[in-house]
Amino acid sequence: MTAVPLRTLLAALPEHTLAGDPERSITGIAYHSGQVQPGFLFAAIRGYTHDGHTFTPDAAARGAAAVLVQRPVPVAREVTQVIVPDTRTAMALAAAAFYSHPSRAITVIGVTGTNGKGVTTYFTDAILTQAGHRSAVIGTMGARGPSGVIETSRTTPEAPDLQQVLADLRDQGVTHVAMEVASHALALHRVDGTRFRVAVFTNLTPDHLDFHGTLEAYLGAKRRLFEMVEPSGWSVVNADDPAAVEMARASRAPVLRFSPGADSRSGTGHVDLWAEDMQLSLDGTTFRAVTPQGSHPVRLHIGGAFNVANALAALATGMALHIPLEVGTAALETVRGVPGRFEPVREGQEFAVIVDYAHTPDGLENVLRTARQITRKRVIVVFGCGGDRDRTKRPVMGRLAVQLADLAIVTSDNPRGEEPRAIIEEILQGIRATAKVRRGRFEVEPDRRAAIHRAITAAASGDIVVIAGKGHEPYQEIQGMRHPFDDRVVARETLRARLGSAAQ
Repeated sequence: MTAVPLRTLLAALPEHTLAGDPERSITGIAYHSGQVQPGFLFAAIRGYTHDGHTFTPDAAARGAAAVLVQRPVPVAREVTQVIVPDTRTAMALAAAAFYSHPSRAITVIGVTGTNGKGVTTYFTDAILTQAGHRSAVIGTMGARGPSGVIETSRTTPEAPDLQQVLADLRDQGVTHVAMEVASHALALHRVDGTRFRVAVFTNLTPDHLDFHGTLEAYLGAKRRLFEMVEPSGWSVVNADDPAAVEMARASRAPVLRFSPGADSRSGTGHVDLWAEDMQLSLDGTTFRAVTPQGSHPVRLHIGGAFNVANALAALATGMALHIPLEVGTAALETVRGVPGRFEPVREGQEFAVIVDYAHTPDGLENVLRTARQITRKRVIVVFGCGGDRDRTKRPVMGRLAVQLADLAIVTSDNPRGEEPRAIIEEILQGIRATAKVRRGRFEVEPDRRAAIHRAITAAASGDIVVIAGKGHEPYQEIQGMRHPFDDRVVARETLRARLGSAAQ
């Protein structure tokens, strides 16, 4: 086990008061007292339900060599206390120092935005790999590098976990990392101490308002990434999104602007990369990526007009890193799909089944509008809303579902600590308010497996069934327990059963 002198970590903290020995050897950093092992630094984090300061005696009993606190705590004299203004910020800086600042040895690309972060990181990873770099991805689907996938509990891991993952990737010889940077991570200082060479902004629509409170605060959290990017690096922003102006204004680095809009060149602002001649189908999307210096055709094997924006974000990132456009476009064609992102489930049926992670109003609208563009037949959607999360989006998603789909089946998502029927009732409020402008009808089926079965059973030739909300997730979280449940697996089982019955 590697040991680092506490003094080395203290040097990374701009402000602190010390009570105890600065020469203590630190063998790890923990933010839950149950994780503490002998020689660890325990960071007492003030959360929303628990204050880590109350667990410092337990951390000390488990062998903590030092504690990182915002006020003196009653622990044994041999336990060094490091008193700081904010333990979250200090923990992030100390973690970066403990792992010898791995982001200084890696080109880290941070991708933020309400939607599209995951696909953009996968596209970026493909471009980096095509250009000959040893690349990795960190995000909602875990950390994926040369040695396989490392599971993570959050889109952007907590600071000590993030720095450990970056250090592991560095030690594997990784030179570039494309990382999803969530607004929670920025607001809670999880990425403090990380050096970003490129910052990417995809879009901003209302989400996580249960945490941030206001859209302005949500935007402010996203903006932090552009305040952090290295001045010698680049910022890449979606010029079609109004919030891009704020991101560009905050950027410490030069800005590259991309635009998926068809009328990009006629806009008033400067655009460095845009899309033309977009064609959508179930098998993917084609378009032409255009720059003032030239253009190149692109073929994506992942559907959805919204993924054109994600592809442009990745191509612009490649441009920022001096990767030729033709290398980037060739790389995009190698991406056969991204788990749970407009992912088709095929068993030989005469209609389409698409599983998508869309769990925000904007995400649901994008996937349903794309489905509508692809088929002249019916669009059927299965969706719900997560529990213990932003409640304001529930009626909005209900309204969008019945306005854009011919049949909306409202079901349970990850109810977490809430009662599923209470969540569904809030979704129905939005549906009932759209009685005069409703396109399709709706049904309620709280059992998600039964809801998927109902949608697939109802589908006819040429229809599109969209199963939205959980995407790649292999579980359903109910009352603190994660039960095995994968929309793709359930859809495949249902399709096989339907096709098997038809063959008899």
